[in-house]
Amino acid sequence: MKNRPNMEFCFCEKSHVGMVRSSNEDSFCCVPDLGLWVVADGMGGHDGGEVASAVVVSGLVKYIRRGQSLFEAVGSANRYLSEAIFSGIGFDGMGTTVVIFRHDGVKYEVAWVGDSRVYLYRSELNELRQLTNDHSVVQEMIDNGVLSCKDAQTHPQRHVVTRAMRGVGRPGILADVVTGDLLPGSIFLLCSDGLTDAVTDEHIAQILQNNNNIEDMGDALVKAALGSGGQDNVTVQLVNFSAV
Repeated sequence: MKNRPNMEFCFCEKSHVGMVRSSNEDSFCCVPDLGLWVVADGMGGHDGGEVASAVVVSGLVKYIRRGQSLFEAVGSANRYLSEAIFSGIGFDGMGTTVVIFRHDGVKYEVAWVGDSRVYLYRSELNELRQLTNDHSVVQEMIDNGVLSCKDAQTHPQRHVVTRAMRGVGRPGILADVVTGDLLPGSIFLLCSDGLTDAVTDEHIAQILQNNNNIEDMGDALVKAALGSGGQDNVTVQLVNFSAV
């Protein structure tokens, strides 16, 4: 895809099962020729989450490559998940969150369902901004002014999502989408909640500021999550745009 003059990008992907779970239910992929990165955090147990996240990621790539918008592709991938369930791949009740980042060299687009996140870090400003807004019970409580961000970190319903991809006939699969201009000095971070449940936004920003190499950034983010107990699978993707 055509990039802005004098700008290039590099990226890395890191995933770890964590210190507690026996399997990794996160799935992820990048398709550079489409300018596409995806992270999905499966749920459902008994390997269902692992299957659901993998099916959805595969479906998204399939439909985006066919020319669908991110919003359309989420709906198509949800039907793709239903087909997998009906054909005996996995089982009813499995599901997944998903976050998608795509760029065309000039603009970027982010779509999401659930509580996996995308952040934008501006290196020259040392500014970290969350581009997504969690589809979760605690986020709704925060938005309604009945829960503080601090109390949300320990709330018993902090892992309950209000939207997830669970197949046709299930509520809550509409994606939210945001867009923006692509600028040099931008680092986009896609992650499952295994990172954000364990590492504060302030610590994430500090890690990105203190590491110049994108591979080191990814390693340091995963290490920080594991150092906080590694209660969940953790997956991060970093895409760094810089002036030539």
